[in-house]
Amino acid sequence: MKFGKKAFGGLVFICLLLALAACSSGDKSSGGSSDEASGDGKSITIFQSKVEISDQLEELAKKYTDETGVKVEIWGTTGDDYFSQLQIKLNSEQGPSIFTLGNEREAEKLKSYLYDMSDRDYVKNIAPNMALKQGDKLVGIPYGVEGFGLVYNKDLVSPEDVKDYDSFVSTMKKLKGEDVNPISLSQEAFFLIGHMSNYPFALQDDYKSYIDKLSAGDVSMADTEEFQEFGKFMEAIKTYAPNPMDVTYDEEMGDFATGKTAMVHQGNWSYGMLSDYDVDFDIGMMPFPLMGNDKLAVGVGGNWAVNGNKSEEEIKAANDFLEWLHTSETGKKYIVEKFGFIPAMTNIEANDLDPLSQAVLDASNSGETIPWAINYYPAGVIQNDLTPAAQQFFLDEKMKGNDFIKDMDKAWDNATK
Repeated sequence: MKFGKKAFGGLVFICLLLALAACSSGDKSSGGSSDEASGDGKSITIFQSKVEISDQLEELAKKYTDETGVKVEIWGTTGDDYFSQLQIKLNSEQGPSIFTLGNEREAEKLKSYLYDMSDRDYVKNIAPNMALKQGDKLVGIPYGVEGFGLVYNKDLVSPEDVKDYDSFVSTMKKLKGEDVNPISLSQEAFFLIGHMSNYPFALQDDYKSYIDKLSAGDVSMADTEEFQEFGKFMEAIKTYAPNPMDVTYDEEMGDFATGKTAMVHQGNWSYGMLSDYDVDFDIGMMPFPLMGNDKLAVGVGGNWAVNGNKSEEEIKAANDFLEWLHTSETGKKYIVEKFGFIPAMTNIEANDLDPLSQAVLDASNSGETIPWAINYYPAGVIQNDLTPAAQQFFLDEKMKGNDFIKDMDKAWDNATK
């Protein structure tokens, strides 16, 4: 596996540290394992990024060992630097049998390690458009799905009122006239512009090709119809909504829960914020209607991948574990009840979901979704480049939507130059 030249010097240094660490410590959570898989298929190792499911996965591994006799060792991570740790392990030939891949950008970097799982029977149960692929190869099984759109108060607004730009604006005018905040964004990077910016990219015929062309300077957002309309939407939000620079995520959800705000742009994860309130109205999630879009943005935050550089026996054992995880009653129960995932597999039922998670699951299973183009963005562009542009837009009263799109072009150029 070869990495970029910029990373080479750093990797040499990190590999030296790793070698020293291997000599001095048997700490499973920090680097190489003290008890790697045997390679004969009687044991496997798993390195995954979601800290919040670590204990549950340990429990599940013990159940699998009891049932099959195959030992499963879980390697811990601190979370924030997971991908750097993974590259170090793989590059030093100490990689796990199974590991987490976040998105296709990471898959591209690690493509020489990825096993093609296309021929496994259980992958046919992956919900439409949710498998992580590289060309014709299926290289990642989704943990679960998440989705975002307009979370709305059913007593105040209906999806029939928000179908396109004109109806979106007229609904905001009506609500504001009734002394209700029509919509609210909040100041955090992903809630201010990260998720919102997904729409004009996701609505391209081929968003990956568009992003590649944008990064190469062959196209501009300012000259693209979807972004021109996105600028109009953002200008309308600036006109009728509270300034998001004055609104935190907590405040955004608090005002929604208490009926002060009719709509917030959020995901299914935000339902947990409402549990602190005595919400007395029904809640739904509808698509953000850019260019008449009628689909929720549904995507995957993590995927299971198999290390294709392991022995044939270890690769088979790794695939057997993943198949058991996604088809056995024990595995399916852990995915839904212990891990708390919205299943991305059509053979796994999820009962008693909250209304936002149920909306995401329904959209996922029907295939009526638009992709998370944000997973294909250059690393760090949301936090480092697009967010300052969005902050300036909302802080400068005279700035128009088309000016904001031009600034987004400049921000993207800065991230990719």
